[in-house]
Amino acid sequence: MSNAAQLQPVLDRIDADFDNSLERLFALLRIKSISADPAFAGDCKAAADHLAADIATLGFTTEVRPTAGHPAIVAKANGGSGRPHVLFYGHYDVQPVDPLNLWHRPPFEPVVTDHADGRKIIVARGAEDDKGQLMTFVEACRAWKSVTGSLPVDVTIVIEGEEEIGSKNFVPFLEANKADLKADFALVCDTSMWDPNTPAITTSLRGLVYEEVWIKAANRDLHSGIFGGGAQNPIRVLTRILGGLFDDDGRIMIPGFYDGVKDLPPDVLAQWSKLDLTPESFLKPIGLSIPAGEKGRLLIEQISSRPTCDVNGIIGGYTGEGSKTVIPAHASAKVSFRLVEGQQPDKIRKAFRDYVRARLPGDCTAEFGDHSSAPAIALDWNMKPLAAARRALTEEWGKETVLMGSGASIPIVADFKRTLGLDTVLVGFGLDDDNIHSPNEKYDLQSFHKGIRSWARILGAFAETPK
Repeated sequence: MSNAAQLQPVLDRIDADFDNSLERLFALLRIKSISADPAFAGDCKAAADHLAADIATLGFTTEVRPTAGHPAIVAKANGGSGRPHVLFYGHYDVQPVDPLNLWHRPPFEPVVTDHADGRKIIVARGAEDDKGQLMTFVEACRAWKSVTGSLPVDVTIVIEGEEEIGSKNFVPFLEANKADLKADFALVCDTSMWDPNTPAITTSLRGLVYEEVWIKAANRDLHSGIFGGGAQNPIRVLTRILGGLFDDDGRIMIPGFYDGVKDLPPDVLAQWSKLDLTPESFLKPIGLSIPAGEKGRLLIEQISSRPTCDVNGIIGGYTGEGSKTVIPAHASAKVSFRLVEGQQPDKIRKAFRDYVRARLPGDCTAEFGDHSSAPAIALDWNMKPLAAARRALTEEWGKETVLMGSGASIPIVADFKRTLGLDTVLVGFGLDDDNIHSPNEKYDLQSFHKGIRSWARILGAFAETPK
């Protein structure tokens, strides 16, 4: 029987077993796998062991492997030569839950409840990011195995436990396990839909450069009554430099910043224009109304395909209760840049530092610290696995799949390309209101259910796609 003929029984199985799928997700959500806090290291190990044991029941050869930090899972199911081979990636670690008092219920006691607009939602830390997302794939594999006894393609699953803290130990893990992670292409389920009923595939990701700068002047904090007017104030110097980063049209004024940046192809821009992302729909829910990016650009360009600069924090002087009249000895800022294809992180980092140094007055020095960087990713819109996934998603949701750019960065996609030579198809079922990294994280029940059905269709579509 062909994979196409087997698909409907697989989808029927997903529907019939959905309550059990939900309970399996809940069991994973109850594990407090917070990677950032060493106090939860045991919980991270428990989450890895739990997932590995579950995936092993599907006939995968499964191992929990050590890293320099939290363990990773590698699971393999191979059915024979000549079939497409996919590498699926997810992460079991979650963000801390602080501030706890803003949660409406305990964050590790998952529940299905009603959203304000009537949607059914799963509420728990990790419900969307990334336990609910990765379990859509696992449950799709479960349905295929249950109905047919096998998977339509060869599958390797790799799940890490440190994505929320930068995956610093995962790239060495990839290097050390190259032989076990060979595949034709990778799959990542850590992205979003266009809206609750419109599926999407992310075809580009902005890169990232994150810098910290310290402006230093006097050798100690100074009394502003004695030294004010005569001594240089690092806060004034820092804010003047930061204020000069943008012109009145929202363009970033660092020399060479836009070198290599290209406009969207006309056909892509036309498709995005039809999506009609407006300030009313995007900004009003967060209490804003006016796009702050480059003038003359669509809002969807500003947040998806154009490079950005944001000051993420400023520290300097006295910030406690009451007053203290000081001129501080130093002031600092954290600055992030989202990059697009054509920009190189190292060049942007150097350009920013040169920009700052060129604007320092006498008696001031600048020191820098870099926190992270990743290049932008742009996928070939015509790659065969992407086209197969697009067709499968459209069939499941009954709406044309949107190919969209993401303003965020997912460094693992660049790591797969650099380390394993793999392109990545990014399919996810998250929504903008899922509160990931915030209190009351949620995942739409429909996203979970139809996400499982979507992956079942996608796996079947991959089987019909030539290698």
